[in-house]
Amino acid sequence: MSHSPLLNLPGPSRDLLDDIEGAIAQAREFVEDYDPELVVIFSPDHYNGFFYKVMPPFCIGLRANGVGDYGTHAGPLDVPEGLAGDCAKAILDAGVDIAVSAGMDVDHGTVQPLEKLFGDATARPVIPIFINAIAVPLGPLHRCRALGSAVGAYLATLDKRVLVLGSGGLSHSPPVPTLATAPPAVLERIVDGRPMTHEQRQARQAAVIEAAKDFAGGHSDLQPLNPAWDHRLLEIIDDGNLADLDGWSNSFVAYEGGSSAHEIRTWVAAFAALQTAGAYQTTVRYYKPAAELIAGFAIRTAVPK
Repeated sequence: MSHSPLLNLPGPSRDLLDDIEGAIAQAREFVEDYDPELVVIFSPDHYNGFFYKVMPPFCIGLRANGVGDYGTHAGPLDVPEGLAGDCAKAILDAGVDIAVSAGMDVDHGTVQPLEKLFGDATARPVIPIFINAIAVPLGPLHRCRALGSAVGAYLATLDKRVLVLGSGGLSHSPPVPTLATAPPAVLERIVDGRPMTHEQRQARQAAVIEAAKDFAGGHSDLQPLNPAWDHRLLEIIDDGNLADLDGWSNSFVAYEGGSSAHEIRTWVAAFAALQTAGAYQTTVRYYKPAAELIAGFAIRTAVPK
């Protein structure tokens, strides 16, 4: 499922929020029926937990803490450290390099889906797996598929009902700082991870709200959403043809979907994990080109056939 800080901020219309919440309610019912004993979530970060001082392509949290951005959960998550460590070993044994963190900070990209699906980010044990989706250079998409397959193979050894989540928007290009363009104060934050003050966080939220307002009103130079590209991605996922995405270069993803469309990496990993159990079928299918959220917003639920 997609995430957006703007779901927790003033600005989006009630009609849009009701539409999205209706789809989330369907996904929540799917999750409640399954009643998972463990959640594994693939998610990005937005310079709240991972910084250019050290930027791994992938990292698994042995312990994790929500930073509380945009009104999401602040504090520890319930991470089963032993299982997370065993999962890391299995991933490395499968030939996929992954870092580990005994003090992972996670932001709304991880926490918001947990809150939307469970009501509380600590309601279930969760193994968080970070996938870098904004800090260039980025590796090829097929490595995200390899990561997901390695995780899926490990999960198959557990006698547990496991829910696998991928958290990321489809086409979207919000105003995210880069090494090449960030002013000195912002550069210090995205490189060294200097915490933002309360005033800085409030200013950032105000800037996000204003950017979304301009974008929805057609007064923005941000890259437009690309529903056609989004639907093509969803078609590939619905058909289970994940290997087709191996041919999607990073430049192609950015050109068609925008700078933050690389968050589809979380979807690739999640569905690759599921696919290790065999062919799957998607059930809940939702998509909305939500200009008020500056995002192609999608939800898919899926089960093995």
